[in-house]
Amino acid sequence: MSELNLKGGEVLIEKEMTCIVCPIGCRLSIREGSEENYIVSGNKCTRGIEYAINEIKNPKRILTSTVKITNSHINRLPVRTDIPIPKAKLKECMKIINSIEVSAPIKINDIIIEDILSTGANLIASRSM
Repeated sequence: MSELNLKGGEVLIEKEMTCIVCPIGCRLSIREGSEENYIVSGNKCTRGIEYAINEIKNPKRILTSTVKITNSHINRLPVRTDIPIPKAKLKECMKIINSIEVSAPIKINDIIIEDILSTGANLIASRSM
C-alpha cells in the first residue's frame, strides 16, 4: 500500500490486489480519497468494485480450522465459520477454537460455537464424525 500526496494536503491510499470474487481474477487498483471516496480500476465486472472497497474498509475471511474431538477414531474435527468474519478477529477466534473440545457424534453443519466473538458467524462442523 502506498500513499499519494495531493495539493491541499489530501492523502490518497493506493493498493493493488487480485479480485477473488469470480474466476477471471482481475488485477484491481483502488485509491481512497477524503470522505471515503474510492476509485477502483481494472475490474471487468461490478463485483470487483465491491470486493476492492470491502478489502480496504473491512477485510473478511472464512475461518477454517480444527478442534479437538473425543469418542472418535480421528482426534481432530474440521470446522469453519458459516460466513466471513473480520480479518482482524482471526487470531482471537483461533485462541477460542484451540481451547475447546467436543465429543462425537457430530454431524456436518452442527454448530460448534454460536456467534463466535459476536461476529454473527457460527463455527460449524465441516464433516460428520
